[in-house]
Amino acid sequence: MSSTSRTTRLLEDVPATVIPAGTPATLAAGESVHIVQTLGGNVTVRGDHGLFRIAREHAGAIAGLDLDQLDREASAGALAAGGEFSAQAVWDALKGCFDPEIPVNIVDLGLIYDLDVEDLATGGRKIEVKMTLTAPGCGMGPVIAEDARQRVAALPGVTEAKVHIVWDPQWTPQMISEAGRKQLGIE
Repeated sequence: MSSTSRTTRLLEDVPATVIPAGTPATLAAGESVHIVQTLGGNVTVRGDHGLFRIAREHAGAIAGLDLDQLDREASAGALAAGGEFSAQAVWDALKGCFDPEIPVNIVDLGLIYDLDVEDLATGGRKIEVKMTLTAPGCGMGPVIAEDARQRVAALPGVTEAKVHIVWDPQWTPQMISEAGRKQLGIE
């Protein structure tokens, strides 16, 4: 996680997503926000009206945010555009995706249940991912799933990428990897 945790202000009106509802919102120019985390290229901020996720493409509206650092975090774990495809590259891409409330990637958080790589007769690969969320009904589910889908779809040789949200088995904290537990301080 970036050590950017601090209070700043917004330079312009910015589209955001309300956490955990997943509904769209607009934060007003001049509003004071506290940066909670900058992981996976997105920014989680706390404002007067709650917690919000600001996507990378709108992060320039946050005063004093290091966009170069944000871009480095966005590409962490991602395969370089000209690299070789492998199932491990898909896992690495998924490790660049974060729950906006928890500073652990979705793989180490134990949210990825299945990964299927299919070589297509027409060339390219179809990737299907089954993932869950830490809580049923979390409105951020579609946002997190789309982030994961985009990261997988950007890999070389991938022509189709789908991410399905499933609820069986139900997620429990025991599914967090050893690395994730260490990050959360719950060894």
